[in-house]
Amino acid sequence: MNIPMHRFNYTKLTKEQIEQALKATESGPSCMSEFSDVLVGKSFKILTDNGPVLEYSFNRKNRLTLSENSSAKVEAGYGALTLKQIVFFSHMIPGAQKGYNVFVDLDTNLVTVFEVWLSSGRKEKTLGNKEITVDDREVQRQIYFGYVEAAGQKQPEIRHHLTNRIEGKGMYWKQDTGIETLEFYASVVSTNFAELTRHADDLSYCSPSDYILVNDNMFIYDRTECEFSGIFTLFVADLFSETQAGVRLGFDEKDQLEYYMFRGTGKVVGQLAYLEPFDDHGKEPMVVQAESDPQAPGKGQRLVYRPIRDFQHMTDEEVHQAALKSTKAFGGVVDVPQMITGNNMPFSDLLVGKEFTLRYDNDGPVRHYKITEKYKLKYREDGETQWHEEPYRAYEADENLVWFSHLLTDSKPRASVQVALDLLNGLTTCIHSRMGTPYFGNETTYYAIFGVAEMEGLKHPQYVRHKFTDELVGHAFSWSYSDQMTSMHLYTTPHSMSWTIFTENQTMGAQWGSPCIYVKVRDGVYIFVQNEEACNGAQMCVMINTKITHDCGFGFSGGAGGVNLGLTGAIGRHIGQFHVKEYFGLNPKRKGV
Repeated sequence: MNIPMHRFNYTKLTKEQIEQALKATESGPSCMSEFSDVLVGKSFKILTDNGPVLEYSFNRKNRLTLSENSSAKVEAGYGALTLKQIVFFSHMIPGAQKGYNVFVDLDTNLVTVFEVWLSSGRKEKTLGNKEITVDDREVQRQIYFGYVEAAGQKQPEIRHHLTNRIEGKGMYWKQDTGIETLEFYASVVSTNFAELTRHADDLSYCSPSDYILVNDNMFIYDRTECEFSGIFTLFVADLFSETQAGVRLGFDEKDQLEYYMFRGTGKVVGQLAYLEPFDDHGKEPMVVQAESDPQAPGKGQRLVYRPIRDFQHMTDEEVHQAALKSTKAFGGVVDVPQMITGNNMPFSDLLVGKEFTLRYDNDGPVRHYKITEKYKLKYREDGETQWHEEPYRAYEADENLVWFSHLLTDSKPRASVQVALDLLNGLTTCIHSRMGTPYFGNETTYYAIFGVAEMEGLKHPQYVRHKFTDELVGHAFSWSYSDQMTSMHLYTTPHSMSWTIFTENQTMGAQWGSPCIYVKVRDGVYIFVQNEEACNGAQMCVMINTKITHDCGFGFSGGAGGVNLGLTGAIGRHIGQFHVKEYFGLNPKRKGV
C-alpha cells in the first residue's frame, strides 16, 4: 500500500518485510573509505546515565561481541571510523531490528550512544495533540550519555550534552559516496536540508534533529527524515577541519535499504543569529509531553511536525460547495486594519479615481479596472461587457508601488489575484491563486504572470518586465505579525523556503517548509509566495520591502468553512545569510542531467 509522505510516495513496509531486509546488516555496514582497526583486540564497558550497560569486545576489524546489561553475549558485524580523538562504531543486533551507534572520546573517556530501532509500533502526539502511530519503517533513536569504565578511576563529572551552539549554522557536505547536501541547522530540534545530488528539484525539506556538543569544535548530529522515507543520518563533525564521519540507516524513497558509514568534507556556508538568552545553552531536550505521561518523555520521543496526518482531505467539488455557502474577502473590516494583524501596513488609496488596463504577456489575461472607492473596485475581463464589483485592499509597498488583491467573481474553483502595479514605470505582475491541487481540493496553488499597465499619463517599457529572482536565497528574516506571533522565514533555495516557530525564550522550535517563488519588483523589493503544501494548504502572498524590513500582503485558503481571502503583514529583522546560491541551477556535472 502506498501512502503519501509529504510529496513522496512510500511503501508501508510491514514488520516482517523490514526484518527480512535487515538481515543484510548482520555483517555490518559498508563504507567507501577504509574502516579503522583501532578497536581490534580491545574490550571495554560503557556505563550510561539512565540507560544500558554495554560490554564490548572487538575480536576482528569487522566483528564484535556485545553484552547488554549483563545478558548473554551476541556477535555482530560492525564498522569503525575515527575523527581526531573520536572513535565511532556502528552495528546492528542480528534478529532484533535494533542496533547501536557509539561515539567514544579517547581523550576524556566520555561516550555518546545512539540506540536505533525500527518496527516500533508505538504512538506519539502530533502538535495538534492527535495521537498517531509511527510507521514501522521510520528509524527511531534514543540518546544516552555516559563514559567508558576505567579501573581505579572515578566516573567523569561531565558528559557530552545537547547544545544550541550549532543553532543557525549552515554547512555544505560532500560524502566519500559523492553525495552532496546542504544542511541548515536553523532550529535546536530540526534541520532544513537540500539534497544536491539525490534530488534534482532544488527543494529543501525539514526533519527532526539532535545536536550534541563534544567540545568547542566538535559536535554530533542526527537527522531522521520523518514524513519522508524515515531514513536516519548520524555523524560526528569537526568544524576546525570541516570534516565528518557518520552512518546512514534505513529505507530510501525507493524502499531500498541503506546501511553504510561515510567520511565527508565540507565548509561552513553561513551563520544566523540565535536569539535566546546568553545563559541558555540548550542542554535540555525540547519535546512534547504526552498527556498520559506528563513527568517525562517516552523512549525515543522527539518533536516531530506531522501536519499532513491530521489534514482534512476535501475534493474539488466539496470545496466548491463550501465556497458557495461562504466566500469572504478581508473579513469586512475597513476602518481599523491593524486589528487584523497587529503589525500590518496601512491601506492605500493611491488607486482611487484611476482607470487602467492590465495586459499580461503570452496570451495572458487582459483586465480593465475602475477604482472609485478605497475598498471596492470594478473590473472586467477583456471581451466582457459586464463589470464585476469586488472588495479589494491595496498597500503602498514602496514609493508609488501599489500591491492589491481581490477575488475573481463567481470563479470555479474559487480564485483571487494579487497584483503589483508600479505607477512609476507601468510594469505589473499578477499572482493568480486558486483552490485545488492534484493532491487536495482544499489546498491552494498559484502562478505568476508578467505584463504592463495601460493608464493615462503612464508609459510602460516594451520588453522589460518584473522577473523571477534568487536574490533572497540564503537570507533569513524574523517576521513579527503581532507582539504575540513571530516566525522565522529562511529562503533556502530558488524554489523553496521554511518557517520556524519561536518558543517563549526565542529558541527556534518546530519547523516546516514548502516550495515557493520569488519575483523581483524593484531593487530591494520582492514578491514572495508560498502555500503550506502537505500541511494546511493555506497560501501566503506578500511583498517584501527590505529597505524598511516590512512585508504586506494577503492570505488565501479554503476548507469546510468556505473560502477566505485575508490579510497579513509583519515587521522584520534580518538575522543572517547562508551563501549558497552557487549550489543551485542547472549544473550537469552535479545533477547528472
